[in-house]
Amino acid sequence: MPPLEWKARSVNDRRTVDSPLLTPAEVAAMFRVDPKTVTRWAKAGKLTSVRTLGGHRRYREAEVRALLGDPGTERQWTF
Repeated sequence: MPPLEWKARSVNDRRTVDSPLLTPAEVAAMFRVDPKTVTRWAKAGKLTSVRTLGGHRRYREAEVRALLGDPGTERQWTF
């Protein structure tokens, strides 16, 4: 049986997410900032968040890696 991955439904668009999702703490560790900063970025529209059925924010790993400028990603962002 294949391993299970996070799948969530967005409250806004109701599409399933195929990319692995990260918690605010995981994103914060990648950027070396506080998790509240990640939440502020999402509220400001700088980072797309997906809400779980429990109301928690999750972030698409592919988008976070693109923001970090990992090789193989399409675009880079500055904050």
